[in-house]
Amino acid sequence: MKESEQSIRTKAINCVTNTALPVLRQQFEECGCDLDKQYEKYGNTEFFFAEIIEPGHIYEIGYPQCFCPDVLEGKTKDPAQCECSRQSIIYVYENLIPDKKVDVQLIETVLTGAEKCRFRVTVD
Repeated sequence: MKESEQSIRTKAINCVTNTALPVLRQQFEECGCDLDKQYEKYGNTEFFFAEIIEPGHIYEIGYPQCFCPDVLEGKTKDPAQCECSRQSIIYVYENLIPDKKVDVQLIETVLTGAEKCRFRVTVD
């Protein structure tokens, strides 16, 4: 991993460790450690959405708007910043389902001109 990639990953981990991760872990455990059940119950909130494309395997998840603190504070408008969100999603999945291989692809983001931020998640 390049130094800049490591820096983005570190920033992503720091961003979600004490915020999104505990909330998502609590939801995941409440739903019997089943992503499908979690997304059926919590997949449509003001902060997060999730669609089950193929149960247990493929999901589309995202945010109805950009919640990145650096973007909200006006520090950046660079779409490259969205890699930080992608890395934070990877980190959350690594923590929730450490025994699975997870691939996260960026579909579109607010910084690329879309209405919302969308990611495709494949779990193997």
